[in-house]
Amino acid sequence: MTKNTRTPGHSPKLTKLHKLSIAGVATLGAATLAFSLAPNHTQTTTNDAAISAAPVVFSQQPIKNVQARLTDQQAGASLKTQAIEAKKKAADAAAAKKAAENVRKVQAASRSAQRPAIETIAMKTVAMKTATTKTYATKTATTKTYANNLDGWIRQSLDIMKRRGIPGSYNGLHRNIMRESSGNPKAINGWDINAINGIPSKGLLQVIQPTFNAYHVPGTSWNIYDPVANITAAANYAADKYGSMDNVNSAY
Repeated sequence: MTKNTRTPGHSPKLTKLHKLSIAGVATLGAATLAFSLAPNHTQTTTNDAAISAAPVVFSQQPIKNVQARLTDQQAGASLKTQAIEAKKKAADAAAAKKAAENVRKVQAASRSAQRPAIETIAMKTVAMKTATTKTYATKTATTKTYANNLDGWIRQSLDIMKRRGIPGSYNGLHRNIMRESSGNPKAINGWDINAINGIPSKGLLQVIQPTFNAYHVPGTSWNIYDPVANITAAANYAADKYGSMDNVNSAY
């Protein structure tokens, strides 16, 4: 048997058989790799080709169904909105009606509360008018009348003097009137000192004009010949100078 000697530093030479074996193994590996990769690639290519070649068919029915559903939804939403608005309007109308009813109730209550006061005021007004009418009637009925003569003039003057606080009596006035003018309201003294001075005494109690003007009593005539005005002014003067016409017994 031949010894297998190796020369150090040199690789053994491959025989032709070895080379063929190696080549066969390599070929077999490449074939195996190609086989392992080929099915997926082939399948993918086939599927893509089938998809590309297959005709695309669209169905109109789903689209119509979708549109119908959308239309139904919109109609439903519209009906809901209308229902909400109708409900709101009904609620507003009810609230307005209730508010109006409350206002009517308040007004009715106010009228009821005011009615007694109004009736009381009306009754008071009627009572006041009645009282005024009665007072007026009483005053009219009790208005004194005086005779248009010396007695009536003296009595009317006494009533005025009483209201004004001027003292004097019927007898005192009558006595001095009779002495001064004999009861003639138009009497004029044309001979005494006053006449000489140009201011004669006039009227029932023979009063000169300056004295009449100074002691005139409000509410009486400014005519010195008026009987009541003459008596009242003379009594007022006598009260100021003598305390009362009753104290006068001569020319004053």
